Amino acid sequence: MTIRLPGADGTLRTHEPRTEPLALTTGAPFTSRTVFSAAHVVADPFADSTPDSPAAIDWDATLAFRRHLWSHGLGVAEAMDTAQRGMGLDWAGAAELIRRSAAEAKSVGGLIACGVGTDQLTGPATLAEVRAAYEEQLALVEASGARAILMASRALAAAASSPEDYLDVYGHLLRQSSEPVVLHWLGPMFDPALEGYWGSSDLDTATDTFLEVIAAHPDKVEGIKVSLLDARREIDIRRRLPQGVRCYTGDDFNYPELIAGDEKGFSHALLGIFDPLGPLAAEAVRVLDTGNTAGFRALLDPTVDLSRHLFQTPTRFYKTGVVFLAWLAGHQSHFTMVGGLQSARSLPHFARAYELADGLGLFPDPKLAEERMKNLLALYGVTQ
Repeated sequence: MTIRLPGADGTLRTHEPRTEPLALTTGAPFTSRTVFSAAHVVADPFADSTPDSPAAIDWDATLAFRRHLWSHGLGVAEAMDTAQRGMGLDWAGAAELIRRSAAEAKSVGGLIACGVGTDQLTGPATLAEVRAAYEEQLALVEASGARAILMASRALAAAASSPEDYLDVYGHLLRQSSEPVVLHWLGPMFDPALEGYWGSSDLDTATDTFLEVIAAHPDKVEGIKVSLLDARREIDIRRRLPQGVRCYTGDDFNYPELIAGDEKGFSHALLGIFDPLGPLAAEAVRVLDTGNTAGFRALLDPTVDLSRHLFQTPTRFYKTGVVFLAWLAGHQSHFTMVGGLQSARSLPHFARAYELADGLGLFPDPKLAEERMKNLLALYGVTQ
């Protein structure tokens, strides 16, 4: 059996789908790394909504996917950009997502951390209003019992006029947080509105300000998540962190080498690509737990081509590929996204994503994935 897939040049190529998924095992909790998957949300396909409507979520399917990640030992990073935060999911929807997922985590004993931002602000804001928005969200996450991730703020990027403004806002939040938090530096490739974050477009200067925030409050920073797609810079930052502050890689291009680490240290992980890679990523980390770095790399290195494909520019649309693969894998019954974002990638992009994921053995039911891919191709006029 074969399937014809369109390429970017308009021609069709033949792919022979796998007949069996990759054989994976489940096992004990991870011992060498802490690993979070940022998780997508499942839209309600029957909602009568438009791209401008509040997000309509299928809560049963959304929570079922989180249980899938927890079942493999992964933590869930909730209400992050992978969940279309700021790209279809507004603060009201994110708040409900946090409450529901945190309660679900308690019921199953799953690890969870939740995004704290300022997206309830819908227009220009003062620094005081930015602080207040962060405080509101931080209070909700702390009340839910989840770990807080202080996300980069579009409103702060717009309101701040100097590095000192960042030092002031983050210092205020860290002083009042009841538990240590994770600081998230999201690069402009993920969100163009974050250009010049930490008060400078010069990354060396911005890095110094970022590290100054941490150095002033090391007891309130559990870790950092670096999403700059720059392995060298992440390694430099993690080597300059105070003792006890973790580095969680958010680099969806270079994660195998960053998690494996070197003689001077390693990164933990908080990655959007671990949404579709969850079971395989978990298997790789358990191999790493035994001290078998080569075995870890042998499992995870082949996944980088898929990740780089999903995260190709415009990088912010990677969520479309993540949800597409969740549909092919049978985690949801449809390929509909909040805000209509399923239209953000092309048919050749989807075809290549299917081909790469199938080659890795990511689909629990390869036949189902093949049938769904053929149905999508037929909608676009590709006959088999």
